[in-house]
Amino acid sequence: MGVFWNYLQSNSEQIFSLIGEHLYLSVLSVAIAIIIGIPLGILISREPKLSKPIIGTTNVIQAVPSLALLGFLIPFIGIGSTPAIVMVVLYSLLPIVKNTYTGLTNINADILEAAKGIGLTKSQTMRKVQLPLAFPMIMAGIRISAVTAVGLMTIAAFVGAGGLGYLVFSGVQTVDNNMILAGAIPACILALIIDFVVGKLESSISYTSKTKASKTKRNPPKKWLIVTSAIVLLAAGGFGVYAKATSSSDDKIVIGSRNFSEQLILGNMLADVIEAKTDLKVERKLNLGGTQVAFSAIKKGDIDAYVEYTGTGLVDILKQPPESNPDKVYNFVQKEFKTKYGIDMLKPLGFNNTYALAVRQDTAKQYGLNTISDLAQVSNKLIMGPTIEFPNRKDGLIGIKKTYNMNFKDVKAVDGSLRYTALDHHKSDVIDAFSTDGLLEAFHLKVLKDDKHFFPPYYAVPIVKEETLKKHPELKKALNALAGKITDAKMRELNYKVDSLKQPPAKVAKEFLQKEGII
Repeated sequence: MGVFWNYLQSNSEQIFSLIGEHLYLSVLSVAIAIIIGIPLGILISREPKLSKPIIGTTNVIQAVPSLALLGFLIPFIGIGSTPAIVMVVLYSLLPIVKNTYTGLTNINADILEAAKGIGLTKSQTMRKVQLPLAFPMIMAGIRISAVTAVGLMTIAAFVGAGGLGYLVFSGVQTVDNNMILAGAIPACILALIIDFVVGKLESSISYTSKTKASKTKRNPPKKWLIVTSAIVLLAAGGFGVYAKATSSSDDKIVIGSRNFSEQLILGNMLADVIEAKTDLKVERKLNLGGTQVAFSAIKKGDIDAYVEYTGTGLVDILKQPPESNPDKVYNFVQKEFKTKYGIDMLKPLGFNNTYALAVRQDTAKQYGLNTISDLAQVSNKLIMGPTIEFPNRKDGLIGIKKTYNMNFKDVKAVDGSLRYTALDHHKSDVIDAFSTDGLLEAFHLKVLKDDKHFFPPYYAVPIVKEETLKKHPELKKALNALAGKITDAKMRELNYKVDSLKQPPAKVAKEFLQKEGII
């Protein structure tokens, strides 16, 4: 507990900033869902024929996995807060629409007949009778949406929108429980606070409360607390809008990264070098999702640059067969990126972070494993726990199974650094790793030799939008200052500092650049 408290104290500024982002995104999403959902509920209560298709659609949306929905939205609306807000709004619609519809259609028919009898029009009946009586049911739907929104918004970090999910994702990648808790606990507290505030607003302005107030002729002091809380929430949202609006600049360069330690380090390096060697402002949209998220972001112009790997560019992005010659891979990918996507590939950073297969030392000893060919002989007795991407890649499990004629007993994909934890706890026997992973050393794993040279070279290379380089030609010289400066051993050491020693990636990146005399 003491270690966790120390983490909170040393990172309080970042945590409070992320809480503000999380609150802004959650409140804005629920507000939009209310604006859309309540009118929809009213509409289908008046037009019963529309109820099944509209409620059915919201049910279908609710059933779609959140990451799949984000993946679908990215090509259309990019990364950042917009796809995250759209996702949460879509998920929040079901309880609001359904509760509004249910509340309005379950009012006693005699009451509606009486309203009609005293001469109220349909719209007057809706405003003065139906909505007040349905209000508790509607507010119950809003409360469900508000609490759910806080939890869902943690996924916003997957597309670079920030929020407390940034800490959760980063903690998972680095196997840092303190970081995970620093994101998860405030998210839980936020959910409880929002539920409490919405509940108090409900009881304060409900039909029953107004009736009691009219009888007692009193205005309870608690209402001031409720109103103040609501104002604070709205002010937080307004501040978030203001902060985002004022952060834009023509001279701002947006640096991205994928969602693992090495990428976070390299993303910070690019940003630090640009800040040190140019007059440009830098925004860091780090810890995005996998390859497709980051590459979609740079294609769409949501980010200007990030570090990619030549092998990933060849096989995963350009859909070409694996190639073992590093120069051929680099030249081909560089040409295709520029021609097809308007993206320039700069000089390699120096290290080759190729794929590898790793096992525990006891597994290696038990079966006498030194090479992947050795592993192929006993693969039917072992469980593989790869990253989620690996089983679906031609330069991953698909290709290696054909090359080495191996077939595992079972394949249980686990995201990010969690695969190391699963392996360590004997939930799996083999994982895919990267040759520069710091966790290979931390978990004392045996890396098997790729004796058939299946895995292509994965040299790390900064890629930059061609349009950005034309506008800011000084970027090329600044970023090429990193060329050839990071060896395999150096990158493994940097990853080790983040993954095992729990040092912040930004700190590790800056110290390396200063030590090497780059900045």
